[in-house]
Amino acid sequence: MFSLTANVFRRPTSTRGFASAALSSIGGSNGGVLSALSSRVGLPSGLGKAPTSILRTPASARFRGALAPRQVKYVKRHKGVIPIPVGGSVRGTTLKFGEFGIRIIENGQRLSAKQLTTAEDAIKRKLKAFKGARVFLRCFPDIPVCIKGNETRMGKGKGTFEYWATRLPVGRVIFEIAGAPGSPIRAELAKEILRIASSKLPCKMEFITPSTPPRLGRILVRDAPTPVTGVASIRPGTVPGQMTGHAEVPVEVTL
Repeated sequence: MFSLTANVFRRPTSTRGFASAALSSIGGSNGGVLSALSSRVGLPSGLGKAPTSILRTPASARFRGALAPRQVKYVKRHKGVIPIPVGGSVRGTTLKFGEFGIRIIENGQRLSAKQLTTAEDAIKRKLKAFKGARVFLRCFPDIPVCIKGNETRMGKGKGTFEYWATRLPVGRVIFEIAGAPGSPIRAELAKEILRIASSKLPCKMEFITPSTPPRLGRILVRDAPTPVTGVASIRPGTVPGQMTGHAEVPVEVTL
């Protein structure tokens, strides 16, 4: 099928040396020659092609099932501070998808993806007995946290990436659970399941239901009375708008 020169067989010290000499003599231009030679000396059949294991990076294989963003613009970010709801917003402090849930009742906390995954796995493990039960994660770790080694001198840039985290203020809902449509979970069982999940997190949590009022920081926001607007009739002997010290003269409102 093909002929090799005498120089190829001059020093057949090993199989590898024989294969390299044969390839150098034929130039690697004939695919049939390569396949025939590879079958004799044990060369890989896909010679010249990159193996599939090189195309898979260790990072993608390691964090494939982890709770992490798929793509970020910057790998390193500032540490930041826990947001404080100074504007009066109560968004994210009540249930939205489930029947029961837990939320933070102490100062804001920075939770890692591993902590959230551990708590979520504990909830799913207990919800296996309830067919069609669902769990909702109301936050997502999208903030990269970088650290430096112990006893490292100051300077020389930011540390290397360590884990993903999320910053949660006080009153923010973290987990919600719900039963299958038409078969809700009992409150006693839901409270016990969420208590186990709370023990996996490094902050104090509270059990909430759809009737639980929203929370503005550490304050529970009750339903404020609706302001009454209408035509005011002044009582005899009073002056409207008059200020006496720090108290205003009362004005009777009649609709």
